[in-house]
Amino acid sequence: MERLKMHQTDRKKASSMKDLHLKKLKDQVVVITGASSGIGLVTARMAAEKGAKVVVAARNEDALQKLVEELKGKGHSAIYVKADVGKEEDINAIAETAIREFGRFDTWVNNAGISIFGHSMDVSTEDMRRMFETDFWGVVYGSKAAVEHYKNRKVPGVLINVGALFGDRGTTIQSTYAAAKFAVHGWTESIRMELEKEHIPVSVTLVHPGRIDTPYNEHAMSYMDKQPGHRGMIYPPEAVAEAILYAAENPKRDLFVGSQAKIFMMLGRAFPRFTDKLVEKVMYPTQHLDRPSNSPEESGLYHAGYGLHERGTKEGWVRSNSYYVKAVKHPTLTAAAIAGAGALLLMAAKKKCK
Repeated sequence: MERLKMHQTDRKKASSMKDLHLKKLKDQVVVITGASSGIGLVTARMAAEKGAKVVVAARNEDALQKLVEELKGKGHSAIYVKADVGKEEDINAIAETAIREFGRFDTWVNNAGISIFGHSMDVSTEDMRRMFETDFWGVVYGSKAAVEHYKNRKVPGVLINVGALFGDRGTTIQSTYAAAKFAVHGWTESIRMELEKEHIPVSVTLVHPGRIDTPYNEHAMSYMDKQPGHRGMIYPPEAVAEAILYAAENPKRDLFVGSQAKIFMMLGRAFPRFTDKLVEKVMYPTQHLDRPSNSPEESGLYHAGYGLHERGTKEGWVRSNSYYVKAVKHPTLTAAAIAGAGALLLMAAKKKCK
């Protein structure tokens, strides 16, 4: 009987993990890595506008300083930490600074990342290792720092890891980046289960962005003759920031930014060989622009890239937002809209049959 009661208690604890009560953003301290440009920059500005105290981190100290001055000038609370997320001591310094200045942090966003464009057999092992330091080990270090803080505080906290379209399905030209993001996805899923098993109250969210209009391509290391760049349908960084900040207030397992990301993942699982052929045909011409590539020295692989730019260079259609994210945020309204559309179609069909 006693064993049954213990089992029931464990089940209650486990189920309560799905119903964590998270603070509103206006009451949160939010840590954001890779905050000097792109998704991180937009997320920091958006979080501050919603009333959160923000701790921004990146390698570009000049950009961070100007960002904090900008936010404080608007009456927001913000601090910065110059940090290379590929170094565990720098990650720990971010956490220590947040605790020293604000007494805590409530949401940690592992966003920093860099890519390499080039055939896998051409990319040097040294460059691959350096990219993994940022894209994978930076997420590991950040996750450990965040979870340790939440365990010590014994209150619910949020960990958000920014994955990628290519973390769900491999690609050409960016094979190293895809491999690192696959590792991020696997790490995130694994620690989520471990934390739940240990009844540690942490909401762990994996964000799956589609192709996003940021300086990502300009910061990347390029082994190509032509400049890396997005062609085709692209989503704005605001859509990713919206997903991140939604997860900061609402426990979510996964958030896909754009139906593009969701469809790509599902297609790869259901029709792997077809997807192989599709990627081979489509990804080569849609990942570069018709101009000479930046030199390796201009990339942000080993040093900070230019900062305070939300958008990058591209050729294509930039969506105004992600309807997929909107649907996740408003499931009831979305269901009602779908039901209403279905009813209208049914009525039209009945009229046509008469």
